[in-house]
Amino acid sequence: MAANMYRVGDYVYFENSSSNPYLIRRIEELNKTASGNVEAKVVCFYRRRDISNTLIMLADKHAKETEEESETPVEADLTEKQKHQLKHRELFLSRQYGSLPATHIRGKCSVALLNETESVLSYLDKEDTFFYSLVYDPSVKTLLADKGEIRVGPKYQADIPDMLPEGDSDEREQSKLEVKVWDPNSPLTDRQIDQFLVVARAVGTFARALDCSSSVRQPSLHMSAAAASRDITLFHAMDTLYRHGYDLSSAISVLVPLGGPVLCRDEMEEWSASEACLFEEALEKYGKDFNDIRQDFLPWKSLTSIIEYYYMWKTTDRYAQLKRLKAAEAESKLKQVYIPTYSKPNPNQISSSNGKAGTVNGAVGTQFQPQSALLGRACESCYATQSHQWYSWGPPNMQCRLCATCWLYWKKYGGLKMPTQSDEEKSPSPTAEDPRARSHMSRQALQGMPVRNTGSPKSAVKTRRAFFLRTTYFTKIARQVCKSTLRLRQAARRPFVAINYAAIRAECKTLFNS
Repeated sequence: MAANMYRVGDYVYFENSSSNPYLIRRIEELNKTASGNVEAKVVCFYRRRDISNTLIMLADKHAKETEEESETPVEADLTEKQKHQLKHRELFLSRQYGSLPATHIRGKCSVALLNETESVLSYLDKEDTFFYSLVYDPSVKTLLADKGEIRVGPKYQADIPDMLPEGDSDEREQSKLEVKVWDPNSPLTDRQIDQFLVVARAVGTFARALDCSSSVRQPSLHMSAAAASRDITLFHAMDTLYRHGYDLSSAISVLVPLGGPVLCRDEMEEWSASEACLFEEALEKYGKDFNDIRQDFLPWKSLTSIIEYYYMWKTTDRYAQLKRLKAAEAESKLKQVYIPTYSKPNPNQISSSNGKAGTVNGAVGTQFQPQSALLGRACESCYATQSHQWYSWGPPNMQCRLCATCWLYWKKYGGLKMPTQSDEEKSPSPTAEDPRARSHMSRQALQGMPVRNTGSPKSAVKTRRAFFLRTTYFTKIARQVCKSTLRLRQAARRPFVAINYAAIRAECKTLFNS
């Protein structure tokens, strides 16, 4: 029962094709549709076979650099089979979301960020366990590391100078240093400073009463007083007090110049109601991706303005109200769903012996392939000749098949168990999605196994006939005795001009006879 109960946050297998490997996804939401079916909003993970050859090379380079930095490298201690199977456990996280029917779930798995302090053998020893270290962006075809970086150095931290001895002068360029905006050792007491801030808030309230636009936005005295008490007013008052040497009379006169009282506004007041609604809509769609919010919803606002408004908006009652609504909505959503074990026969199933072992040379003919076509065929992965169930694999015209164990491995891990000679020799191949590469790749290369066997562990690849150029003794002698006629250096510079062998042969005969 628990194995068939799937919850938000679970990593699961999804089947979108009877012949292709499972998709690996993380459940983000479970939603019930109008028809009563359950759909899962999922985060997509990609396998090595899903990305391009160039990106695979980058991933291998990143893995090699990570291993070199590690204190306990173990990659060199792995066998070829373990290295081959370890590649099947590597995934690439993406920020892409999708929606799939919950009925397509075929089981649970585990995906974790690669732990550099943990042995990679721990991933091979556990079933249905995968790891990732890079993030794949399907739209721009890039790979990025998915881990934080400790930013250390003068680019990120200030250089702390040594303490100057008494009497020495500071030789640093003062224009490049920070600007002092407040002196805690001022001659004013805390009560005097608080009284000045009250005066500044009162001036701000009066300024809003005189301003027509502010009267529309804050029609009541209470709202105007609240707006005048925000940080922008207090910061301006404290800055004014510092700039005038903490002289209260001079600072107050600056707050109320001849043109009228000073009005200080922050982003909460500058934004209109329609702009606030646009921002909330954009935040619902993009989250805290402020660049996309600015590009698609508020192009007339600066990025600084949007970020400042966001953190002020989080202090409002509107934010608290939306947060409560989201919490109530999350409570009403599905948190788990029960999916019974999938028991329908796979269309790729080519034989069934009712639990008895099926043999290669036995009666294994089915409605999919005639018996004669399967004689002498073993499992394409482990070369087994017996299995209680066989599955067709690859293009139908190739008539390849896998045993039950290797078929389950193929569906879960996206590859074949055993490495082949061609796997060891070839570089990472392009994906099957590349139309230019598809015509030049065999069906095994597209499925992750470029060599097909016919029941023998030896490869059935047709080898090229070896040859070498054997020079006769007469030719070797002619090179030495006919140098003036042959002119090897000149002939090498003119490869398309034929050499006069008749003249060389005649000269050799003359020399031999004499």
